[in-house]
Amino acid sequence: MAERSVADLVVERLLAWRVPRAFGYPGAAIAPLVDALDRTGGDPAFVPARHEETAAFMATGHAKFTGGIGVCLATQGPSAVQLLNGLYDAKLDSTPVVAIIGEDISGPLGGAHQEIGLSRLFGDVCNQFVQYGRRPEDVPALLDQAFRTAAATRSPTCVVLPRQLQEAVVPDLQPQSVGVISATPGVPLARVLPHDMDLDAAAQLLGSGRRTAILVGQGGRGAAQEITELADRLGAGVATSLLGKPVLDERLPFHAGVLGEVGTSAAAELMGGCDTLLMVGTNDPWTDYFPMPGQARTVQIDIDGRRIGTRYPADVPLVGDAAETLRALLARVPDRPNQQWRATVESSVDRWRSAAADRAAAPAEPVNPQLVLQELSTRLPSVGAVAVDVGSVLYWYARHLVLPPGVNAQLCGTFGSMGCALPYAVAAKLAAPDQPVVALMGDGAMQLNGLAELITVAHLWQEWRDPRLVVLVLNNRDQSGMGGGRQTSADPATRRPDVPYAGWARLLGLHGVRVDRPELMGAGWDEALAANRPCVLEAVVDAAVPLAPPEPAFADLRGLYADGEAARRVREQVELTVNAEGLV
Repeated sequence: MAERSVADLVVERLLAWRVPRAFGYPGAAIAPLVDALDRTGGDPAFVPARHEETAAFMATGHAKFTGGIGVCLATQGPSAVQLLNGLYDAKLDSTPVVAIIGEDISGPLGGAHQEIGLSRLFGDVCNQFVQYGRRPEDVPALLDQAFRTAAATRSPTCVVLPRQLQEAVVPDLQPQSVGVISATPGVPLARVLPHDMDLDAAAQLLGSGRRTAILVGQGGRGAAQEITELADRLGAGVATSLLGKPVLDERLPFHAGVLGEVGTSAAAELMGGCDTLLMVGTNDPWTDYFPMPGQARTVQIDIDGRRIGTRYPADVPLVGDAAETLRALLARVPDRPNQQWRATVESSVDRWRSAAADRAAAPAEPVNPQLVLQELSTRLPSVGAVAVDVGSVLYWYARHLVLPPGVNAQLCGTFGSMGCALPYAVAAKLAAPDQPVVALMGDGAMQLNGLAELITVAHLWQEWRDPRLVVLVLNNRDQSGMGGGRQTSADPATRRPDVPYAGWARLLGLHGVRVDRPELMGAGWDEALAANRPCVLEAVVDAAVPLAPPEPAFADLRGLYADGEAARRVREQVELTVNAEGLV
């Protein structure tokens, strides 16, 4: 039998963990592992990105879209540093990723070429697990621990493997040998459910509410049926966080849309009018849009107890799986919906949807970006995936794109880094090559790394059973969408040079469509979605269209509250305002 190297052993371990591919950028200190991956014939595959940052985004996107563990590779020094952006995305959005870093230790340490303190560099972003490989016999257990920790904590982990270790021959040692740590791949699934007394308390609180709102985050995935049934039983309205947008059917008449600065007025009104709040798997940072302190009694469900009470005080905390916990609540909550409150919520939702349609139809020069997303809503395939970047496109996605049930959508939510959408889209397409994928980007993100990663798309697409990967570029030649959400003017400081994005796609052998007239926007989407190869749809849009974040309900009262008498006065004013508007 031919001798096995540690690099071959790493590949075997990736297979044991059912890793279909690793994303990375080749370099000398990681070359033995890349070579070992090349020898497998694609199982697992090595996917070379154009930059280490996008490789980390691809690994994070893979984990977000598939529910598995993403893997990224890099060599030492600057290559390792450039993984950080994508890994922080994984950390802040609770996503399991394993980073494997190569290092050259052939010379004396302490000022060597490209030498940096990798354990300190990754000590924050991978704070759950950063370890060095020392001996060949330790590597299986080391990798298992990295994968198991990433899965259990839903966070990135890091393993540093010196190049000399990757090249070393694996000794023939039995698992029970002295000094050899035994290893077992895989993480057993656990059923996490709150105690009965906590479920009883939550059911009593929810059942006694008059105006109930349900806020759903990404932790609600897989619980759409339970959330909808509980909302009907309580007569509740529903809003989602940005990351929770794909969880529920957005066409439901009581679905108020996304909450927060990027969200809808209906969601803000729902939070402002409720007296009872159920939070399901959400760590939404837009606390300005939450009910005021003392306004709403709250039940919060989260699989991670550390998340509970960090955004809004929880009267009844429930640590558990969302779907399991909701099913337990459904067995306890009485079927007594407040139809008057539900009617008020649906009226608010209708007003918002009408206003959104009016905004999209408003004239702009040359194309209204809201129209671009509205036209996609009527054409988006019922299966597939959507990857969303950061910038003004995020506002239009949150408000104007209606996702069909079952269509997965992902973005860099909590970290909010530009340049995630196209790497995410590549990862989604590789995970499901028989389904269409749409990436939504601005021209800023496209210039940041998208132009380069289109080369990756051009390299890979002919292996896909369904060639459709549509990259929307909202070309407004402006970066004001990054200025805090309220800038609308074309400030020279935020202007950027124009680039022929559709032309660049055609130069790479892809399809390209450029639209600069509103009446052609629908036809542009039709052409892009029918193309026999990946397509860049460049929409030339108006940078002056206002982002217009909704005002938090009772915004004029915020800042007045405190403990004691001031809090009491605010609660009285909230109750008076709610009653005056008929929200009872």
